[in-house]
Amino acid sequence: MAEIILEKKSRILGIAKFRELGLLGFIIILAVFVQLRNPSFLTMENLNDMIKNTAILSILAVGMMLVIITRGIDLSIGATLALAGMISALTVSSNPHMSPVTTILLGTAVGVACGGVIGFLISKTAILPIIATLGMMNVFRGLTFMVSNGRWVSANQMPASFKAIATGKILGINTLIFIAIVIYVVFFYFINYTRTGRQIYAVGSNPDSAKISGIDNEKILWMVYTIMGALAGLAGVLWVSKFASAQGDTAMGYEMNVIAACVLGGVNIAGGSGKISGIILGSLLLGILNNALPLINVSPFWQQAIQGVIILIAVIINALVKRSVERNNLMRRKI
Repeated sequence: MAEIILEKKSRILGIAKFRELGLLGFIIILAVFVQLRNPSFLTMENLNDMIKNTAILSILAVGMMLVIITRGIDLSIGATLALAGMISALTVSSNPHMSPVTTILLGTAVGVACGGVIGFLISKTAILPIIATLGMMNVFRGLTFMVSNGRWVSANQMPASFKAIATGKILGINTLIFIAIVIYVVFFYFINYTRTGRQIYAVGSNPDSAKISGIDNEKILWMVYTIMGALAGLAGVLWVSKFASAQGDTAMGYEMNVIAACVLGGVNIAGGSGKISGIILGSLLLGILNNALPLINVSPFWQQAIQGVIILIAVIINALVKRSVERNNLMRRKI
């Protein structure tokens, strides 16, 4: 029996690895195609800009992956990002000497509060994630307009130290990219090598079995949405620093890009599976599409349609891979 389980796991890992290699191959082919159409694509300057522009998306994708693994969804991250960014921008405009680290902690704390409320609603009151996050999205967006009185914070109202968060470097690496790398390393260890990380997968794979085996499902769900909120709050500070502007409609609809990065990276929308390496590739593919399509003069009207088609293809491939795994498991089962 143990041999069958090990063989089954080995085959699933093999197919998942093949899928990631396929996605990597597609990214390479796409990059070569774009380079042939526009030689400026693979220049160091453009690649650096592209990765820098993808950093915030990839940070949010980590949190969304955890949420989706538990069979949930979070539609409020764009509004959380806007609220955290606005409060941070208003604070630094009134206190120009505030340390950038303190500002980042402030934005993250706002995100933790937002995520904690959503986690409470979902874990303690059993409200469906899509309903809870949709409702709180409007609440957070309304709060953003209330705290700012409908006005926006411009670049000249922000101190240079705050704007330098996005443009500065740590160990020779742009701050946005450095923070994204740190988050990827921390969460790779967390979900793969800690007991709590494995419990997240267990809750998403089979909530009833997880509960019977002694896992506190409510605690896991609350924690996952709080982590998502914290990352959205952090992203809010980075976003406002990068664009040197805080507005009420900041990042409106951005949650769809984050969900798309997860789906492209192979995160199962039905829960239970997803890998850090996958969402790195998913975020990178979206970043390449956003960067490359204007470079090869694709009409803005076609750009979103092309992205939509690619996401749809990724979902279909995911479904085919899942069906193939299930069919192979049935065929190998001893009767």
